[in-house]
Amino acid sequence: MPNVQLLAVLYMVLSMTSYQISASFAKQLFLVLDPITVTILRLCFAAIIVCIMFRSWKVIQRLQFLKWRDLLCYSASLGVMNILFYMSLGKLPQGIAVGLEFIGPLGLALISIQNRKDYVWVLLAILGIVLMVPWGETNSSNFDLFGAACALGAGLCWALYIYFGQRVVQQNIGMHALTIAISISALSLLPIGLYNNASALIDTQYWGKAITIAVLATAIPYALDLKALQHLNKTSYGTLSSLSPALAALVGFILLGEKITLLQTVALVCIMLASVGVTMREARQQYKTRKIES
Repeated sequence: MPNVQLLAVLYMVLSMTSYQISASFAKQLFLVLDPITVTILRLCFAAIIVCIMFRSWKVIQRLQFLKWRDLLCYSASLGVMNILFYMSLGKLPQGIAVGLEFIGPLGLALISIQNRKDYVWVLLAILGIVLMVPWGETNSSNFDLFGAACALGAGLCWALYIYFGQRVVQQNIGMHALTIAISISALSLLPIGLYNNASALIDTQYWGKAITIAVLATAIPYALDLKALQHLNKTSYGTLSSLSPALAALVGFILLGEKITLLQTVALVCIMLASVGVTMREARQQYKTRKIES
């Protein structure tokens, strides 16, 4: 692998690590704030950060020409995904929460399977979910049914975020779509946050941590992803993204002291293998399509 590609892989790993560290910091903040308040603080500061990063004020003159139904659905899926994921983090070890959430985009990819041989990836994903749950002790210290439901709900919203994101891309507004989505999500959730815990939202002692979380979860990953995508194809990017559950478990162990069982580790491996398998399958299909067309 050329040095440029190795550097791109490093960018990807650093991007995912940054995001998982932000999740660990958010979970530490749950000791004094509820997940909804932390989510809203993060989204508010993230909206400001991405607006400055991408100079999104340039898109203001085009707002009236945009297809708002897709943009609103894109924004709603982003906002709900963040709230549900943070709620799951409050109940589950980080690696388990990310592993269950990962089922969303993986499921979206599995839906398109047509070759029977590729159903092995479906079985691996199902096996991963089954092994994730300690059925004899579903309310143990490292598993919570409500947290699992929130993580799976976040995964569903992630799939919807990808689906509507692909529709929004067709509007040719680039990364400004992300600024609009985060801003709408933050503004929509702000009244709920003010009703739920207004004193915490306006208490500046939490703003420093919230800004740190927003930077680690937004500015750094997006910047590194953009650099990585300059030298990695879609297949390599998708394969590397499959490492997210493992990185989440590792960061959770290092920063939070969270431990998962051997079976749950096997479950994460099954989900990651399914993701890698689906990514490679899509690459093969695209190659065959190009070969037929040529």
